[in-house]
Amino acid sequence: MDKLRIEVYRYLKQYQKLFGNELTLKPENNPTFLLTQKNKKYYQSNDLDNFENSINLCLKCNLGKSRTNFVFGVGDFKADLFLVGEAPGEQEDIKGLPFVGRSGKLLDKILTAIKKKRGQGVYIANILKCRPPNNRDPLPSEILKCEPYLIEQINIVKPRLIVALGRVAGKALLKLDTTLKEMRNNIHDYHGIPVKVTYHPSALLRNPQLKKLAWNDFQWIRNYLNK
Repeated sequence: MDKLRIEVYRYLKQYQKLFGNELTLKPENNPTFLLTQKNKKYYQSNDLDNFENSINLCLKCNLGKSRTNFVFGVGDFKADLFLVGEAPGEQEDIKGLPFVGRSGKLLDKILTAIKKKRGQGVYIANILKCRPPNNRDPLPSEILKCEPYLIEQINIVKPRLIVALGRVAGKALLKLDTTLKEMRNNIHDYHGIPVKVTYHPSALLRNPQLKKLAWNDFQWIRNYLNK
């Protein structure tokens, strides 16, 4: 019974991070739905929880001293699609979750358009787990110290596809100093997993003309995952 309570607590904690405090039951109206076979897949491993607990007090670089929250990542522990941004922004730092605020809402709309959503087949994280001052780009020294955390997350989730959101994230993952256009035109590799680079949602908010190109990328992502 204690083990069951622990599993339910972990599920509700993750649900709260993703969807807030309102709990919606499925049509079956059966509380035991929380432990259906689909959700048991999630509970077969608490490796990400353990890993987060082991690193969330990290002070390997100076960003650890100025952060409000350590932004580990959020989503489906067995996701096919792994989205990677560059670093937490102001709202992410406050809430401890990646991609919230206006850019997060836009990302959610894009995911819905390809019949995905965070928490169901999608995991979201950043290159850095702490916010750089004034949202500046990550420093090479910061990437060097924080990237192993991302690699371990990817090793645990084992996605079919990684999508780097924005030039900074693409450059950090691929170790390429080139344009976003050139990165978008190719499928890359990151530790044996295919990588697609596309626009960061914040860039789409600044320049709506880029939305068509981003939508082309996400259509490709949808088709790749549906193979």
